Amino acid sequence: MIADGAVSRGAEVLANPRARVAEGDVLDLHVVHAAETETRPQDIALDVIWEDDDLIVIDKPAGMVVHPAPGSPDQTLVNALLHHCGDSLSGVGGERRPGIVHRIDKDTSGLLVVAKSDRAHHGLAAQFERHSVLRRYLTVVHGAPDAADPRLRGVRGTSFEPGNILKITSQLARHRTDRQKQAVVWSGGRHAVTRARVVESFGAPAAASLLECWLETGRTHQIRVHLAHAGHGLIGDPVYGGRRKLSERALGAGAVAICAGFPRQALHAATLGFIHPVTDEALDFAADMPADMVALLDALRGGESAHADAQRGEI
Repeated sequence: MIADGAVSRGAEVLANPRARVAEGDVLDLHVVHAAETETRPQDIALDVIWEDDDLIVIDKPAGMVVHPAPGSPDQTLVNALLHHCGDSLSGVGGERRPGIVHRIDKDTSGLLVVAKSDRAHHGLAAQFERHSVLRRYLTVVHGAPDAADPRLRGVRGTSFEPGNILKITSQLARHRTDRQKQAVVWSGGRHAVTRARVVESFGAPAAASLLECWLETGRTHQIRVHLAHAGHGLIGDPVYGGRRKLSERALGAGAVAICAGFPRQALHAATLGFIHPVTDEALDFAADMPADMVALLDALRGGESAHADAQRGEI
């Protein structure tokens, strides 16, 4: 506002952000109406979990980009929110637009909170910066992390906490040759910590598992990169999943085929908890697993059961 000449003291328009003030000074701030954003509203259906004057919580479907970018100029969550919220957006950063304080990947489903006002935007951003927001994810991965696995003891940055909870600690930075990817590094990146526990495993020995993951930090692709580093890449992940194949011997041919054809990373932002930035109310939300991941788990359970029956000669 100072740079725009919108702050004055008496007849003097302040031009220097470092100008000193004294007790008793009266400063006048000229607040302009929020400008309309160039991003156009689009009538796209949204699954709204919560909404008030300051924020909105959405259960985002897989396949939807959060913010317009090169290659995805429209049909994004922001386009949908501009239409849905209309005049209820009071403006964020001087524009009438939703405040995106965190993102999930295009092909990840689940919960997002978005600010509708500047005061909510600042309050939510501060919570994310302090890492005080609770975020838990469900994902289906190759194998099942186990403290008894000697392989994991040799993977740098991995350790286990009580309850067989896998902890992965590293730096994350852009990949040196593929700028669309993130990579585990040990210097020069951003600190990242991921924890995961096995909810359910499939096959004997475990060829795949459902994990619950939670973040101490929130970096781009963090869960996907960290689990791949630990040797438990996400099923369906075209970037970090590698070419590892599931065992037909453990799961059955049908389940393996369904996993091989799963069209996205099997990752869902299942729970979200934070303090309302205006009312100070503690809010907690949960989103059911989407139908494609439910079908994937059913295939793994059914394939495992059918394969066991076949081994016993029952079918």
